Amino acid sequence: MSELFVGREEDFEEQDRRLIVQDGLEIGVFRVNGAFYAYQNQCAHRGGPVCQGKILNKVEEVLNEDKTSRGLQFSKEHLHIICPWHGFEYDLRDGVNAGNRRLHLKKYEVEVRKGGVYVLI
Repeated sequence: MSELFVGREEDFEEQDRRLIVQDGLEIGVFRVNGAFYAYQNQCAHRGGPVCQGKILNKVEEVLNEDKTSRGLQFSKEHLHIICPWHGFEYDLRDGVNAGNRRLHLKKYEVEVRKGGVYVLI
């Protein structure tokens, strides 16, 4: 197993991302609620550059007690990355697709040591 240096922890703002390339492998590194997550920059749907997509809060439907809709709202807990090719959404914390839990991004471990952020590949 090898590791790639991504940058200094202090250089990442909240909901920030970096794209790193090593020998043709592209990996997106994200900071969400102070934690770091890394995924291969390849959508599980058609291989699009998912890590370059928009980052938005998940859209949730609010229901009344009788299960009728009160409308939509943005989640305060779940942040998604949206593939720019076809709009497939993935939770940034686990890489799982919002519409089909069998689809997921290839995840890499991230370590923070002495202020440095490293991806283990």
